[in-house]
Amino acid sequence: MGIVVRSALWGAAIGTLLMGAFVTAVDLAVPSDKPPSSAFITILAILVVAFMTGAIPGAVVGTGVGFIRRSVQQPRQMPRPMHPPVPQQPYDMWSDLVERCAASTRRVAAAVQTVPNSAAKDWLWRISGQLTKELDDVRGIAELGRALGAVDRQHPVYQRLLKATHDFHQFENEVGRVALQMFDHPELDEARTHLEVLEKQLPQLSA
Repeated sequence: MGIVVRSALWGAAIGTLLMGAFVTAVDLAVPSDKPPSSAFITILAILVVAFMTGAIPGAVVGTGVGFIRRSVQQPRQMPRPMHPPVPQQPYDMWSDLVERCAASTRRVAAAVQTVPNSAAKDWLWRISGQLTKELDDVRGIAELGRALGAVDRQHPVYQRLLKATHDFHQFENEVGRVALQMFDHPELDEARTHLEVLEKQLPQLSA
C-alpha cells in the first residue's frame, strides 16, 4: 500500500474519531428527554455525522500529506557534473601531416599484429614501438611550426614535416613487405636480415 493511500486512510480515521468525539460531547452536553430506546438511533446518527464531516475532510488532508511525504522520501537525482570541454587543437596544415604520420603508425601496428607469434615478431614489435616514439617528434615539429606562425608550405619546418610524412609512409610499406615474408618464414634466422634492414630504415627525426 502506498504512502498516499495510507495517509488518506489515517486522515479519514482521525477525522472520524475527532468529529465523533465532538458530536458525542455536544449531544451529552445538551439536556434531552429522549427515551432510552432512541440510544441506537443517536449513536447511528453520530457515526453518520462523524463520517460526513470528519472522514471525508480527513481523507482529503491525509492525501495531501501523503503526497508531501512521498515527494520528500523520493531520492533526488544528483545533477551530472559538468566537465569542462577538452580543448581541441585547431585543424590546420600541420594537423594534416601529423595525422598522416599517425595513420601510418596505426597501420604498422595492425600489420605486426597479424604476424605469427615468434621471436622475429617480437623484434618487429620493438621496431614498431620506435616508430611510435618518432611520432612524438612529428608532433613536436608541428608545434614548432605553429609557434613560428608559419603558413608558407615552403617553410623549412613544413618541408621537414612533409619529408617525415613521406618517410613514415615508406616505412609502412616496408613493414608490410617484411610481415608478408614472415608469414612464410617466421623463424628468426630467416627474418633476421629483413629486420636488420627494416630497423635501419626507421625515420630518424630526432637524429
